Amino acid sequence: MPRAEPDKIIRDPLWNSITLEPLAVELMDSAVFQRLRYVRQLGLAFFVYPGATHSRFEHALGAYHLARRTLRMLDERGELAWPGAIPADEVAAVRAAALLHDVGHYPFSHALEEIGALHHEEVARPLITAGEIASLLRARIGDDAPERVFALIRGTSTSPLQRLISGSLDLDKVEYLKRDALMCGVPYGEIDVDRLIHSLVVLDDPGTGAPSIGVREKGLAALESLLFAKYQMYRNVYWHHAVRSATAMYKRMVDDALRARTLAAGELAALADEGLLHRLDESSPSSLLDRLRERRLYKRAFECPAGELGERVAEWVSTDRALVLATEDALAAELGLAPGELLLDYPEKPQMLGLDIPVLRRDGGVRRLTADGWRGAINLPRLSEELYGSARWLRIFVARPIDLAPSRVLAALQRPPAEIADLVAAGHALLV
Repeated sequence: MPRAEPDKIIRDPLWNSITLEPLAVELMDSAVFQRLRYVRQLGLAFFVYPGATHSRFEHALGAYHLARRTLRMLDERGELAWPGAIPADEVAAVRAAALLHDVGHYPFSHALEEIGALHHEEVARPLITAGEIASLLRARIGDDAPERVFALIRGTSTSPLQRLISGSLDLDKVEYLKRDALMCGVPYGEIDVDRLIHSLVVLDDPGTGAPSIGVREKGLAALESLLFAKYQMYRNVYWHHAVRSATAMYKRMVDDALRARTLAAGELAALADEGLLHRLDESSPSSLLDRLRERRLYKRAFECPAGELGERVAEWVSTDRALVLATEDALAAELGLAPGELLLDYPEKPQMLGLDIPVLRRDGGVRRLTADGWRGAINLPRLSEELYGSARWLRIFVARPIDLAPSRVLAALQRPPAEIADLVAAGHALLV
């Protein structure tokens, strides 16, 4: 009788030991997955937190670990057999999706999505549904496994286990918040992981009537810990002013190369962090690249928290890249700076914690926790929006010191985007 293939155990600084099944080992050894070793999880945050050099590779292993741990817990409680049996190949697809969810990330992670590059989940489509990864999934799980795994990653699967991979409570959030806090050396990522995982349950979704992942009411306190951890990490790490300065410089550097056609958009997904910098050094050398390599970051000339701006004011800074580039150069010219020496930044994150979760009440009933909140309980959705507004800042970064009156900047940027575009096109001053 042939012996079963052994599992592989990997030591990890966060979860101690991560056990990989044979399929996970094969996926991990693929060229697509190995590239993640060279893509930093936190982009340019290492300029502020020297320990933030960890990669998407180890985060993906951690997400797989949490998925396997959660699925084992649900199985031991008999919930994968109720209210309708969830087959073994479905469980295997979820584990694979947890491992592969980040294979489409660009160099320095999310930054390039902010300049309009294809979302990393869509970049992952051909990497998962064709080639080496697809062959492994078909051989080990089933003929339609690549498509099912990608649907889970994209959030479009009809699997009862979809929310473990993409949704309000997906395990990806739990993993990256814990790992990022550890590697940055900050105490902001404290999440009651055990309580949260053990509060997960398979139940009948009251909206669809289909089985789905939900949370027991007793786990709402752990959900609060996830919200506060995410807020603190955004405020102190992800959206730290120096991290955003470096990110704005990096975005402008890549944008300039793309517009000059010294770099093709199709190249981005195949490169890793240092590979992209080397490519730019060869084909499109710039002062921005030199300054990034030497950590001579642009400084703040203006900043204002989102909570003090009017509704929808300056949202175009995070969504209309062409207008941002034109406005940056127009403002730079007004202030005696060269093109690229003034950068606008307003990070985009739709929600601090999007909520759409069925909750198993203590009386056995199921109620959906949505953006409307619950009477008599902490209003997590409203609180998340307030926290989001205090963490997000509109900023102007400059290469050289300038005198910039905040009132003039606000008056300029509070104009409707169409008016700003007309003023820029006509060569009129924005700062009045």
